[in-house]
Amino acid sequence: MTIDISILVGGEAGQGIQTVGLLMARTCHQAGLYVTMINDFESRIRGGHSFIQLRIGDRPVLGPAEKNHLIVGLDDRTAEVHASELAEDGLLLEPNEKAATVQRQSSRYIDFEKLAKKSGHKIMTNTVAAGVCMALLGAPFDHFKKVLKTTFDNLDEKHVEQNIKAAQYGYEAVADVAFKPAWQWQLETPKGRLIDGAQAVAFGALAGDCRFSAFYPMSPATNIIQSLIDWGSDLPLVVEQAEDEIAAVNMVIGASFAGVRAMTATSGGGFALMTEGLGLAAMTETPIVIVDAQRPGPATGLPTRTAQADLQFVIHAAQDEFPRFVFAPGRPYEAYQVTARALDLSQRFQVPSIILLDQYLADSIFLAEESFKIPESITLHTIDDAGMDNAENYRRYTLTKTGVSPRALPCQGRALVKACSDEHDEEGHITEDAGMRDAMVKKRHAKLEAMRREIRPPATMHADADALLVCWGSLQGAMQEAVALLRAAGHDCGGVHFVDLWPFPDTATSDILGKAKQFFMVEQNHTAQLGQIIRQQTGLKYTDAVLKTNGRPMRADEIFTSVQTILN
Repeated sequence: MTIDISILVGGEAGQGIQTVGLLMARTCHQAGLYVTMINDFESRIRGGHSFIQLRIGDRPVLGPAEKNHLIVGLDDRTAEVHASELAEDGLLLEPNEKAATVQRQSSRYIDFEKLAKKSGHKIMTNTVAAGVCMALLGAPFDHFKKVLKTTFDNLDEKHVEQNIKAAQYGYEAVADVAFKPAWQWQLETPKGRLIDGAQAVAFGALAGDCRFSAFYPMSPATNIIQSLIDWGSDLPLVVEQAEDEIAAVNMVIGASFAGVRAMTATSGGGFALMTEGLGLAAMTETPIVIVDAQRPGPATGLPTRTAQADLQFVIHAAQDEFPRFVFAPGRPYEAYQVTARALDLSQRFQVPSIILLDQYLADSIFLAEESFKIPESITLHTIDDAGMDNAENYRRYTLTKTGVSPRALPCQGRALVKACSDEHDEEGHITEDAGMRDAMVKKRHAKLEAMRREIRPPATMHADADALLVCWGSLQGAMQEAVALLRAAGHDCGGVHFVDLWPFPDTATSDILGKAKQFFMVEQNHTAQLGQIIRQQTGLKYTDAVLKTNGRPMRADEIFTSVQTILN
């Protein structure tokens, strides 16, 4: 039997919806299954409508599903919003007895709160709901009980036992329900680890030897810094909450100028405030890393939704022209690797590196099977001016063929380090000399030749196909599943996924896309921003585009339907 089941649990913010999802995800993971869990919540502390969708499989599941086999409502609104998303053989559980009786036969009434109170307190309503879900799927109670104990190991014995009792009441509440999609559980060794994109970025920062991070809280980037705080307490790492994003980026520049690897994380609105600091880092050739966890805008936009509309913004942000790296990982392991690489490349070339995340990748939980080891390409603590020759005549911005000047650290050794935000000469003094200005512009851009050699080509699947789907960042999984659907439907389709976006890999892109009869952009913005860049850099024009801007993650079935309609 092939397992591919989706469960949606909805309710108000504050009802512990994410805890339900986490308990289920851990239970499935510990049984050796694959899971992906998305979080969908409104930008308010309490109230509003929130839900999680957990997709479970016996093979990798790469993105959100169209239909749900089980919908669990902890409030009345869940059925109103999601009843149309119920699969044909699905089941809808409601806390409202009257509503459940007037629904179709697929509905059933369960008073989750009453069962929670019976076990000790209504706060355990979410544990009851998790127990109901696991019972319907056929999970052995003893297995779920072990997960409960591990998850609630911070509670005293009394409260742990109350949660176990709540879960047991959940099992008993559906003991007479035959749930068609259930399967016979075979407990196997867990595959990999459960991790979200924000945690993966933080983990990559530690692997890349980040020693300082400053931030101002902004969804959906805050969890990156929170993870650094949680994991960095026993490491040589300082994390500072600044008074705003401008202060945060300038703190990071200051720390990097002093010699430590430093990064910050924000969203598009915060990045907008950081652009002056980005220019300062470029002019002073101070390496920094900025993570932009994208959400819909402009302005405040949709603070807790997902988007891919900052690509061209970050490539061209800050006045004038200067080289930078731009990356967009598609899954947690790539986020881990990219963050470590970004810190390293930023140091080696003395340029800013920007990482484009998004709310979907940052807040969703994925199963990563890879081993999270420090990438072999990472070089740690590359700055050492102790043995510098002729330090008394040190020139911070020495004109070199590669554009990379020798970098000494201030107040460490004999070299006097000078820097300013104005155009400067080789020593770092302000200058308005026309010739020196030209020389410095050429010096900074001379780095691009070697930077391009560090850019990795896009990943491909069925690259020799007649039609190619092209995406970047977190759309990787949905695109891969869409390609599989299209090929199953008889279409000769393949996929292309970009992680390294700037400097743009124009030669590799031309080699791949130039051979296809047609290619389609798949992006979560309104103007196919990567498609525009491909046209600008290679001259190749995409056939059509599948675009989504409503703040919800793109699904494979949406891509499949749109592309098949065009192909037909």
